[in-house]
Amino acid sequence: MATAISANKAELLAIANSVASEKMIDKGIVIEAIEEAIQRAARARYGAENDIRAKLDAQTGDLRLWRVVEVVEQVDDYFKQVDLAAGQKLQKDAKVGDFIVDPLPAVDLGRIDAQSAKQVIFQKVREADRERQFEEYKDRAGEIITGVVKSVEFGHIVVNLGRAEGVIRRDQQIPRELMRVGDRVRALILSVRRENRGPQIFLSRAHPDFMKKLFAQEVPEIYDGIIEIKAAARDPGSRAKIGVISYDGSIDPVGACVGMKGSRVQAVVQEMQGEKIDIIPWSEDTATFVVNALQPATVQRVVIDEDDGRIEVVVPDDQLSLAIGRRGQNVRLASQLTGKQIDIMTEADASEKRQREFVERSTMFQEELDVDETLAQLLVAEGFGELEEVAYVPLDELASIEGFDDELAEELQSRATEALERREEAARQERRGLGVEDDLAELPHLTEAMLVTLGKAGIKTLDDLADLATDELIAKKRNEPRRRGDGPQTRRPGQRTEDKAGVLGEYGLTEEQGNEIIMAARAHWFEDEEPAAAAGADNSGEAADADTPQ
Repeated sequence: MATAISANKAELLAIANSVASEKMIDKGIVIEAIEEAIQRAARARYGAENDIRAKLDAQTGDLRLWRVVEVVEQVDDYFKQVDLAAGQKLQKDAKVGDFIVDPLPAVDLGRIDAQSAKQVIFQKVREADRERQFEEYKDRAGEIITGVVKSVEFGHIVVNLGRAEGVIRRDQQIPRELMRVGDRVRALILSVRRENRGPQIFLSRAHPDFMKKLFAQEVPEIYDGIIEIKAAARDPGSRAKIGVISYDGSIDPVGACVGMKGSRVQAVVQEMQGEKIDIIPWSEDTATFVVNALQPATVQRVVIDEDDGRIEVVVPDDQLSLAIGRRGQNVRLASQLTGKQIDIMTEADASEKRQREFVERSTMFQEELDVDETLAQLLVAEGFGELEEVAYVPLDELASIEGFDDELAEELQSRATEALERREEAARQERRGLGVEDDLAELPHLTEAMLVTLGKAGIKTLDDLADLATDELIAKKRNEPRRRGDGPQTRRPGQRTEDKAGVLGEYGLTEEQGNEIIMAARAHWFEDEEPAAAAGADNSGEAADADTPQ
C-alpha cells in the first residue's frame, strides 16, 4: 500500500477499481478514502492546522492538492487566514470575506505517511463493507439462508454466508446437533442489528418460523398461498406441531403437507434432525382446535374460560399420560399452538372440582343471602356463581327459575345488593386502614377490592400508581401448562416459564381499561404544570408593566 499512495495516476485508479470490485462497494467510496488518506498525509507534512483538501479525478487519475484560506482584514490564524494583500497575490480579484484556493505541490509520501494512509483507506473500506452488509441483509429477516460453518466459539456457531457472516447462538440451535467446520447449514435469518463492531446477523434453527419456511419450500401449495400454516410450536430436536388450513375445498391441507408416502414431511424432518412433526387441521373454533392440537390423545370435553384465557380439557383416565406427553411436552406444545393455557384433568378430577365449586358457591350464597341450603344449591345449579350475577341479572330471568316468583326474585336481588354493599364497605375500611388515599377511589374501573390489593402492594398515592406501566398494573400471570401433581419440567436455556403478573392481574382488566387508569392517575401532573405556566405568564406581565414608563 505504501507504493500505492505514491504510485502514478494509472496505478491509483487501478487500485481503486480493484478494491471496489473485491469488496463489492461503490468505487466513489474508495476514491474518497484515498483522498482522505492523502489529505492526512499532507497535513502531517504542512501542518495539521491547515485546511488542506485533495481531489482525485475518478476518470483521469489526476490528483490536485490545495489549501483553503480566508481573506480577512486582520489575521488571527496564520494557517487558515491571509490579509487582503496576500490574498490578492493568490487571486487578483480577492476581497475581504472570500475563501480562496492556495495550490500545493504533490507530496512525496514517506514510509510512515504511507502506512498512515493505508490505515485510513482500510478503515474507510471496512466501514463501507459493513454498511453494504447491513443494507443487504437488513430486510431479509424471516428468510432461510444457506452457509458454511466457519467456526464454533463457546458453543455459538459462526456461519460464512458468502459476503457476510452470521451466528447461530447456542439457544437457537437444535439440541444434540453436531456441527463441524466446513459443514453446509441452512438457517432462518432471525434478526440483523447494526453494532459498533459491524452488522450482526443472528440465525436460528430452533425457531418455529424455520419449520414454516422449510414446509413452504417443500409444499408448493403453501408457497402459492393455497394452504397456510396458521400456527406452529416446537420443542427443537424432539417434537413439533403445526396447524394448517386450506383455502381450496378440494385440497386436504394435512395430506398435502405429508406428501406421497410422507415424502414432503420427511424432507423437513431430516433437516430438523429427526424432529417429529404433528400436522393438524386448524379451526377458528377454539374448542375444536384444542381437541385437534392434543392429538393423538382423545378428548371428552373442553371448558373455555375467556376471562382468564385458560382451557380445561377433560380426558379419559387411560388417555391422561398421552394427553400430557413425556415431561408435559404434548400439552405444552398444544398450549403454544393455541395461545391458551391448557389444564388437563380426568373425568374424576373434573367431577371432584365441580363438586368442590358447587359446595363453595352454595355455602357463599347461604351466608351472603341468608337463605337455606336448598335455595342456595338451586341457584348454583342454575349457573349462578357470583353475587353480582344475582344482583344484576334481569328480574324476569331470576323469576323464571322453577319454584321462584317475582317476589322471591326481588328479595334475592335486594339481599345480593346489600351483601355487595357490605363487601364494598368492608373493603373500603381495609383500604383506608392500609393508608390508600381517597383520590385513588375516584379513578375509573377501580373497585374497593382492587384498591386493597394496591395498598398491600405499597401503591397508596396517585403518584405511586402513575409511575406504573400498564403491564405492571394489569398483566396476567401465565405459567407453562402442567397438570397438578406433575414433577418438575425441564427447561431449555433462554426458555421463559412464566410472565410476571401485574398488581391487578387477577381482576381481568383489559389493556384499554389499564391505560385509562394510568392516564387518570397522571392527570394531576399536567394540572400542576398549567397553574405554574399561568403564574409565569402573570409574572412576566407584571415585570413588563413595571418596566413601562408611567
